[in-house]
Amino acid sequence: MACTIAVLAVASSLAGSTTTSAGAAAPELRLSQVTDVPGVTGIAARTGTRTLYLAQQNGVVRSLRKGRLASAPAIDLRDRVSQDGGERGLLGIAFSPDGALLYLHYSDTDGDTQVDQYAMRGRNADPGSRKSILQAGQPAPNHNGGQLAFGPDGYLYLGLGDGGGAGDTGPGHLPGGNGQSLRTKLGKILRIAPDPAPGRPGYSVPADNPFVDASDADTAIWAYGLRNPWRFSFDRATGDLWIGDVGQNEYEEIDHVAATNGRDAGKGDNFGWDHLEGNHVLQGNAPADAVAPVHEITHDTGACAVVGGFVYRGTKIPGLVGGYLFSDNCDGTIRLLVADGAGVREADSGLEASSVSSFGQSNDGTLYVASLSDGIYRIDAG
Repeated sequence: MACTIAVLAVASSLAGSTTTSAGAAAPELRLSQVTDVPGVTGIAARTGTRTLYLAQQNGVVRSLRKGRLASAPAIDLRDRVSQDGGERGLLGIAFSPDGALLYLHYSDTDGDTQVDQYAMRGRNADPGSRKSILQAGQPAPNHNGGQLAFGPDGYLYLGLGDGGGAGDTGPGHLPGGNGQSLRTKLGKILRIAPDPAPGRPGYSVPADNPFVDASDADTAIWAYGLRNPWRFSFDRATGDLWIGDVGQNEYEEIDHVAATNGRDAGKGDNFGWDHLEGNHVLQGNAPADAVAPVHEITHDTGACAVVGGFVYRGTKIPGLVGGYLFSDNCDGTIRLLVADGAGVREADSGLEASSVSSFGQSNDGTLYVASLSDGIYRIDAG
């Protein structure tokens, strides 16, 4: 029943009044290379500008305007960021809704998670304005999460993996797994209110977070039961939450939860890890309240690490409006979910890229794809 409800909800979301692609063949699309800068893990747009900001895994943030990279970095954190590679490094980037503050999510030189805030001065960030917003210990070098996104409610959401290793077990994992435990930030999406003032605590917890009244829970938790929510996004038209949660041995999953009056998508939801991998029982019993994914991909296809994307809400490709694009780091296929009369189906986008790490959305709704090896591509009409 949970899966049926989820499919109906996502079909309704994708087939909203602005959607022209529901039930139709995928439009002709192409990838246009914008820049070949390597190692990009995140793309962010800043309110009031046409500049995109590119986070490189090594700790450098570059600004990109009209296809040209600025000669100097917007900020350089290489002395703070782990250079071990793998799943560590500078992993996420976001701007405050007014564009005045830059937030960066990275693995520090000890391998632990840091979220920092910087004030913008012109097109660059001021290194001297650094404020540490949040820290989280990481017991392993994988599943560190990395996503940062401001939601439709103006709060900052961030993703953290379950602490690494396999099966959500071992050193650094609580009994029963971090994903299911409300006593740790690991295996979660968090929702916080950053405090921009110097000298004050890094963040406060919104009063309507789901576990603020729980006696034995981290009150910053928004959603749980996640293995590694490497990339998630909010549909800018509906407020719905879309999550690409990286699987373990067999299944990659896309989760979707509808917003209520444009907000609160995912509030208190349990996505099932470590009892479930996708729709399939991995260990123990499936939680009775688990939210089922709306789409899963088996590793038989060559997939191994899903990369969540965005619902297209631009104006330049009318036939794509309402479709959700995402990919996988291993097989490079850029996939498209659309709604038809039976619910949600995967359509052939006709697009592929190597070592996809992230997607980005400009202020006008244009979508971009980051390849660790080949740089940044724009998704255009074919």
